[in-house]
Amino acid sequence: MNLVIEYNCDQIDWKELTHVVETAGLTPHTPEMFQKAFENSFAVVFLRDGQRLIGCARALSDAVVQSALYDVALLPEYQGQGLGRTLLEEMLRQLPDGNTILYASPGKETFYERFGFGRLKTGMGKFLDPERVRQKGMLE
Repeated sequence: MNLVIEYNCDQIDWKELTHVVETAGLTPHTPEMFQKAFENSFAVVFLRDGQRLIGCARALSDAVVQSALYDVALLPEYQGQGLGRTLLEEMLRQLPDGNTILYASPGKETFYERFGFGRLKTGMGKFLDPERVRQKGMLE
């Protein structure tokens, strides 16, 4: 494997990114929506195996106290090789010390707990497609 880490959106094929996110089981959006979301983010990380995009993550932040991670995705065939750790470490390195929240896909919570994330007791969410989120087990 020839691992390449990128920290900007300059070379991203948004259709390829959409494929990565959807294949990883996260909420699908159009390539145009992902482009706008990633380009408007505080920080981004992309992982490539050579030229192939294999993972991504983005964060919103006030650059002082609060941050939120979104679209943390890695192609399934690359999971279990330490690349998810690399992706998350590179993203967290760009964020200010402070509070950081994220949505974890059901079954992936223990991965994030290794980085100090804890399960929220009072988290709330308002979603565009609440039934889809409920079916994924993320909403009561």
